[in-house]
Amino acid sequence: MLLKLIVVGKIREKGLLERCEEYRKRLGGYGKFEAVELADSTVEGEGAAILRELEKERSAAVIVLTEEGREFTSVAFSQYLQRLDRKVVLVIGGPFGLAPEVKRRADLLWSLSKLTFPHEIARLLCMEQLYRACNIARGGSYHHV
Repeated sequence: MLLKLIVVGKIREKGLLERCEEYRKRLGGYGKFEAVELADSTVEGEGAAILRELEKERSAAVIVLTEEGREFTSVAFSQYLQRLDRKVVLVIGGPFGLAPEVKRRADLLWSLSKLTFPHEIARLLCMEQLYRACNIARGGSYHHV
């Protein structure tokens, strides 16, 4: 599987950064994974930077994380990803949300929860769920039903 994560901002808390690095390494066992960090700016500026990055991925499936998105169980999310036959690009905006044009570019709006999380925690949760989805797809033992 080819996965790319586009995120706004850096993780400043060491513990969160270490956990994200751990999941980045684990995801490498399932295919190519890359993360692109974009600079914090205004919502409009961040949106323009995200769209420029997405321009490089015209044929990819784009999943944008947003609170009004669709919720999945971990198994259903794994099944959704398995049905995609192309590179998957996930987008996490900054602390003030996403520009409407970024949401319109998405093939799927995905919500991790009805709760709101700081974008750094959303990044960790997204990476963990990607790893879990890949593990479920391969019949691994990480996910316990």
